[in-house]
Amino acid sequence: MCGITGFWDISKQFSGEHLDETIQKMSKTLLHRGPDDGGIWTDVEVGVALGHRRLSIVDLSPLGHQPMMSANGRYMVVFNGEIYNFLELRRELTQLGHNFRGHSDTEIMLAGFSEWGLDKAIRRFNGMFAFALWDRQKRILHLGRDRLGEKPLYYGWQGSTFLFTSELKALKAHPNFRAEINRDALTQFFRYSYLPAPYSIYQGIYKLPPGTLLSWNGIDAHPDPVTYWSAREVTELGIAEPFMGSESEAVIQLEALLREAVGLRMVADVPLGAFISGGIDSSTIVALMQAQSSQPVKTFTIGFNEEAYNEAKHAKAVAKHLGTDHTELYVNPKEALEVIPKLPFLYDEPFSDVSQIPTFLVSQLAKQQVTVSLSGDGGDELFAGYNRYLFGRKIWQAIGWIPTTVRKNSARALTSVSPQNWNRGFANVNALLPSRIKQPEFGNKLHTFSEIMALPNPTAIYTKLVSHWEDPKALVIDGLEPPTILSNSQNWPHLLDFTQCMMYFDTVTYLPDDILVKVDRASMGVSLEGRIPFLDHRLVEFAWRLPLSMKIRNGQGKWLLRQVLYKYVPPTLVERPKVGFGVPINSWLRGPLRDWAEELLNENRLKNEGFFNPKPIREKWEEHLSGAASWEYRLWDVLMFQAWLEANH
Repeated sequence: MCGITGFWDISKQFSGEHLDETIQKMSKTLLHRGPDDGGIWTDVEVGVALGHRRLSIVDLSPLGHQPMMSANGRYMVVFNGEIYNFLELRRELTQLGHNFRGHSDTEIMLAGFSEWGLDKAIRRFNGMFAFALWDRQKRILHLGRDRLGEKPLYYGWQGSTFLFTSELKALKAHPNFRAEINRDALTQFFRYSYLPAPYSIYQGIYKLPPGTLLSWNGIDAHPDPVTYWSAREVTELGIAEPFMGSESEAVIQLEALLREAVGLRMVADVPLGAFISGGIDSSTIVALMQAQSSQPVKTFTIGFNEEAYNEAKHAKAVAKHLGTDHTELYVNPKEALEVIPKLPFLYDEPFSDVSQIPTFLVSQLAKQQVTVSLSGDGGDELFAGYNRYLFGRKIWQAIGWIPTTVRKNSARALTSVSPQNWNRGFANVNALLPSRIKQPEFGNKLHTFSEIMALPNPTAIYTKLVSHWEDPKALVIDGLEPPTILSNSQNWPHLLDFTQCMMYFDTVTYLPDDILVKVDRASMGVSLEGRIPFLDHRLVEFAWRLPLSMKIRNGQGKWLLRQVLYKYVPPTLVERPKVGFGVPINSWLRGPLRDWAEELLNENRLKNEGFFNPKPIREKWEEHLSGAASWEYRLWDVLMFQAWLEANH
């Protein structure tokens, strides 16, 4: 696990000393990603510079130092991540005549490129990775990113210079970089709470999409990324060629794949552990780790005194049953709030998934004892774990048969009454209901349902369910929503089932651009490597072959995954309603964060900065403070942009 950065200045106007100085400055900004070692390599003749910061995980010796040259002298590479099947590839390459000086997977990667070529080699790698490969013979710079997008990689052109990096902060150290905010991309941030690939917050800088390669020879016009692994193809092939075995056979095969995926990710020359929440996903990963370990696995969880946000007691019970070496830390509001000033530095661009706070805290906790931690991320997307997969499907089944015109007229009638008036009118009914079925903020929920009812198709419903600000172009001055996977139906797989569509869209948008960004930045912010067994591509391909009936059963997701877990943990320890990994931002904004938020949301400040129309923001803020509505997620979007802007510009 490391940080990489570099550039190619085709003008060749800089001296070797200037190239060295610049790449050193860029690399130093990534020190947190690689505190153990650092290196640079430059070629003044062509203007190429590569920088690397190393977090030593496998082969801790100097023989793992990067940038690393291939044995034949053709390639130079800087590489962030892990090739988990490197030992298998090493044996094969040794039989083909390759000799190795050390034991790092970087050396195996270079030998693979030399033996099989870039395209064939990358298809053989089982891992998480982002790399830059300089072909000294052909003078081509190649960038590559893993299949699911676990490791980040930004790139772009600034004048005559091509730049790339693991994190945007490195680009700011280059003299040619111009930090011009992309207002169109900003609209996407306010819709989704993250910036979807290929966009970044800066003009001219992009995210390399998962499963792609980008190659540039310094002559041709700016090339587009080329796909070497397609989630869409995997999805369509899985539906076309489904798993035909019995349920018991599916359990056996899933357990075998999971066991191997976990085992590969337990290979490390440093202390290793796992995050555990006590839910299905993390409990499964920890159970399979402990089953393959001769020592108690170190597990970590964060607890909160607010019961609605606390999963620590469930994690502790599962850890005790499995016999892990468990550490828990109950965090008070003051400790959680102290993370907020760190967020603009950690994420480098606006990012407002509120679980960024506990994810950082649990990473910080784990780093005190280990250097690598496995997590259960990805299980929801593969095995239908999100609540929206269930109620989104129910909504469409309930309203899809009604003519669109009728639905629109009904929605218009319901929304003609304000949420506040609905709340007041429903107050007496609410008072008579048992607490378990009371409907707080009934008016807001009715408006949301009415808006969904008026939508023309399932994809529009999905977009509604995942949107924060539903008309962000009205919020961002001079901002227009750019095309995305969701807006272009030509990018959609041929799926008939609404739930499968939602799972696919999450896999190619929410997973890489929210979940994996959150885990990568939070863990690397404390120099901790995070590994995610569920994203082994063989497991992903198998999961898409499973019929939906093996994922959703009796109104509950992850059916097949639960059957694997029940072999190790009794259902009573893990069966409970799904709880998000969050913090009580709602009440914090009315309490300890109020002054901080008020300063960032000041109307004059918003006007002077010139990015937003202040009116809808101020309306939401005042309604939230009064208790008339709860707009914490939309407000957190604005606050995270404002905090980022203050820290970076």
